[in-house]
Amino acid sequence: MKKIELIATTAFGIEAIAKRELEDLGFNIIKTEDGKITFESDYSGIPIANINLRTADRVLLKMGEFKALSFEELFENVKSLDWDEWIPEDGNFIVDGKSVKSKLFSISDCQSITEKAIVEKLKKKYNVEWFQKTGADYRIQVSLLKDLATITMDTSGNGLHKRGYREQASNAPIKETLAASLVLLSFWNKDRLLLDPFCGSGTIAIEAALIGKNIAPGLNRKFASEYWKNIDSLYWKNARVNALKKIDQDSELRILAFDNDPKMIEIAKENAFEAGVDDCINFKVKNFYNLRIDPDDYGIMITNPPYGERLGSVGEAKRLYGHLGALMKNINTWSKYIITSFENFESVYGKKADRRRKLYNGKIKVDYYQYYGDRPEYK
Repeated sequence: MKKIELIATTAFGIEAIAKRELEDLGFNIIKTEDGKITFESDYSGIPIANINLRTADRVLLKMGEFKALSFEELFENVKSLDWDEWIPEDGNFIVDGKSVKSKLFSISDCQSITEKAIVEKLKKKYNVEWFQKTGADYRIQVSLLKDLATITMDTSGNGLHKRGYREQASNAPIKETLAASLVLLSFWNKDRLLLDPFCGSGTIAIEAALIGKNIAPGLNRKFASEYWKNIDSLYWKNARVNALKKIDQDSELRILAFDNDPKMIEIAKENAFEAGVDDCINFKVKNFYNLRIDPDDYGIMITNPPYGERLGSVGEAKRLYGHLGALMKNINTWSKYIITSFENFESVYGKKADRRRKLYNGKIKVDYYQYYGDRPEYK
């Protein structure tokens, strides 16, 4: 089968986790860069990657890469690519663009020239002058970075964070892909207790349950490339069947998710039901200031505490974070993982993190503070 190159895009700071996911799925990594991992595959890898990746934002098909110092160079190189192998006569192809530190800085011109080159290639293939574009979507991007043009097609459609289970969310929701990354960056595994005392709409707890049960995050949704004619539907069927076979039906997870807002707990329960993990999570309405931690549990706390939209003032944030630090101060058996955009978190919490990782929740810069506890002794 013909080899192709795919690109898994990620938020900054997540690349290493996404790379490990791809390697676990059996893909050969070509290179890892800021915000993207390029890997080798065949057509069957498109369904496998889209259905199974937890931390990537999208899976792109790399059509070509070349130097482009003039619009003529861009046109001729784009035209030479294998568009006629992918886009049918009725394909709805749309071109997006971006340009950073490149001689060709006009994005609109780059988009227009790329589209014209594709049209010229397809005209020759189908012997027509006009395309109706009534068929499947083929979203193309021309991306120029330091005069290097990378031409891709988006195989995912909606971003991979849209799992299909979150019908409702809190005011400042954490993206599903980031929530999965937080869990995978922690010491949590399916045999340990997990606590989120500020669960909101339940995203961290739900993503942990999907990981603990080994449920592929894309099982309950569709992807743009499912409607592409040259990707056999059997590839999608096989990818889903194999993902279903890998689900852990036997493990019993211990996941606690609390919030002081009864409405949010109801939303979280509904989201967990839609994700198929409602039996794995114990949701409760609980005021954080009444929370008690059992040192004997050797638990993992992963949480996105209120700040900004979810909390009224900086003063309230300081009070809450200070109480969190006092609550966990002498509990060395627990590992604590807190993500927040509040820049003075460590000083208010009262302890410097063992590790601090810079991440992004959408376009918002956040820090992931990691406090490592003692390892449990399993019998």
